[in-house]
Amino acid sequence: VSTELSQGCARGCDLCSEFNGCLRCSPKLFILLERNDIRQIGICLPSCPLGYFGLRNTDMNKCIKCKIENCESCFSRNFCTKCKEGLYLHKGRCYVTCPEGYSAANGTMECSSPAQCEMSEWGPWGPCSKKRKLCGFKKGNEDRTRRILQAPSGDVSLCPATTEVRRCTVQKNQCPEGKRKKKEEQGKQDNANGNRNRKDTKDAKSGTKKRKSKQRGAAVPPTSASPAQ
Repeated sequence: VSTELSQGCARGCDLCSEFNGCLRCSPKLFILLERNDIRQIGICLPSCPLGYFGLRNTDMNKCIKCKIENCESCFSRNFCTKCKEGLYLHKGRCYVTCPEGYSAANGTMECSSPAQCEMSEWGPWGPCSKKRKLCGFKKGNEDRTRRILQAPSGDVSLCPATTEVRRCTVQKNQCPEGKRKKKEEQGKQDNANGNRNRKDTKDAKSGTKKRKSKQRGAAVPPTSASPAQ
C-alpha cells in the first residue's frame, strides 16, 4: 500500500508517495506523469517538455501530451507549433511537403500561400454620417478599417480592401446648431414682426392725431348780424 507523505518529498512537490512519486506540485509548477512499467510516476517541472503542452487549472497544473503525429511542441492537444526536424508545419499539422498552393515562408519550415496577406482584425464601426454631418438626416453611411500587417513581397496591391462601408439609419433628430440657428432666425423674425407692429401702431396713432387736429382747426363760419331796426 502506497502511503502519502507531505514531508520528505522532492523539491517543488507538496504531496508524494513512495510508489507514484509526486501527487501534487507546488503552485505555478506543472506535474508530469511518466509511465514506468505498470507504475505512473509524477514529477514537478517549471515548464512542460517537448511533446507536451501546459494546461493550467485551479486545482493543479498539468503537462498534457501532444496528440499530433510527428509534433515536437504544441499549443493544445490538436494544434502543433513545431514539427520534428525535416517536416513542414501547416495549420497546426506536420507534412513531408507543403500542401498544393503553399510554400515554405522565408526559408522556414512553415507553409504559407505566396499570395497571402496578413491583415489585422476589423476596427469598430464609426458613427453614422452624411456629407460629414452627424445629425439632421435619416440615412447615411458608416465605415470601419483594418491594417495590412504583412504583404507578399511587400506589394500591398495584392491585399484585400482595408476599408469597409455600409448604409446606416439614425433616429430622426435635429442638429444642436440647427436648433440654435432656427431659434436665432425665429428671434429675428419675431423682432422684425414686433418692429413692424410697433411701426403700424405708431403710424395709426399719428394718423388719429392728425385727423383730430384737422377737425379742431376747421373754423365754424360766423353768422351775420341782423341790421338794427
